Amino acid sequence: MNVGDQKEAVKMAFDQLRANKLRSGLTILGIVIGVVTVIAISSVINGLNSQVSGMVEAMGTNVIWVFRFPVIGVRPTTEMLTRKQLTMEDAEAMAQLPHVVAVSPSLRYQNFQFNAGSVTAKYGTHKVESVSLEGDTTSSKDVYDWDVHEGRYFNEGDQERAANVTVLGHDTAEDLFGEESPIGKEVQIEGGTFTVVGTLEKQKSAFGGGKNPEDNFAYFPITTFHKLHPEVLDYWVSVKFDDQKNKAAVIDSITDQLRRRRKVHNEAEDNFAIFGSDSITRLWTQITGSLFLLMFGLSAVGLMVGGVGVMNIMLVSVTERTREIGVRKAIGATKKIILMQFTLEAITLCALGGIIGILLGSGLAMGLRFILSSQVSLLWVTAAFLSSCGIGLVFGIYPAWKAANLNPIDALRYE
Repeated sequence: MNVGDQKEAVKMAFDQLRANKLRSGLTILGIVIGVVTVIAISSVINGLNSQVSGMVEAMGTNVIWVFRFPVIGVRPTTEMLTRKQLTMEDAEAMAQLPHVVAVSPSLRYQNFQFNAGSVTAKYGTHKVESVSLEGDTTSSKDVYDWDVHEGRYFNEGDQERAANVTVLGHDTAEDLFGEESPIGKEVQIEGGTFTVVGTLEKQKSAFGGGKNPEDNFAYFPITTFHKLHPEVLDYWVSVKFDDQKNKAAVIDSITDQLRRRRKVHNEAEDNFAIFGSDSITRLWTQITGSLFLLMFGLSAVGLMVGGVGVMNIMLVSVTERTREIGVRKAIGATKKIILMQFTLEAITLCALGGIIGILLGSGLAMGLRFILSSQVSLLWVTAAFLSSCGIGLVFGIYPAWKAANLNPIDALRYE
């Protein structure tokens, strides 16, 4: 079949589409839905992947965290919850290890009776609900590379005196003070009065939309936090190291040190947990893997339904055009030409559905950018289009074969 015949076959395919607009539209609906699903879900996943990568980078690739039990991807057991808590002395010992640049032990108060962070901060007639409280050492700013928006971070003197000072997250400061400078002003938190010495820059949102919970925090010197909530003693420790290539060595050193300090027997498992930003990446990879499976399932159903519809419509077309096929065979059309003609018609039908699906899916992905981060992937656009064409080939081959094998004499007699 030469190029001219192929062009003629495609032209005839479009003629059939125009002649049966409603029937053709309903036929390719499954193809359209399948392709829209692929484009929309893959775009959202790509966008979220970029946001997670940015969040991990903001957290610091050269930072690891030490907890008394795993906090990511694991449901704590009774044994984990009853483990010995980490101490300030543990953190001080970690600071002496090779390749460690800075260490910050932290404490956090959240009233879980009303879910995370139900503390109220007040300034005059203004108040902010659901503020989380965190106690840190002065080194926390260096560990997390926090940028101070206004004022300063608390210093060693504040920590030694357990001074009643606080550094506010961006949203907390903005909601309490608006355009007014908060520096030197006093806020009421948990029945105490604290002088605002600084505010932090706004943190990146993890998934591209909404607020970052870290912006609704009030930070205190660790000694001040002890006065405010002496019952909270469950430290976690943030450790910043010098170079990514030394990460494994730092983790091994911390593990050996904590096993000795916590008197863990040789054959026993660690009674603490160490994780880094790669742990978040691994968890996210598992989540996106499940989303991709969902996408594959939904799109496969749509494409299969569309494929069956295409096969049915092509069989109907073969029946309706039986005399036409007989005439073409009578004037010299071979089986191969008839086979290619009807196969190209099926592929053209599905390709049109693929193009419509790509346009609708891309439009949906663009609309989702106002809610979730989304990025249309050329790879998935190409894969979706080729899949739709492949469906046309697979489901169009039987009707094409049936048309090619019609007896020309019987076809000419068909009424």
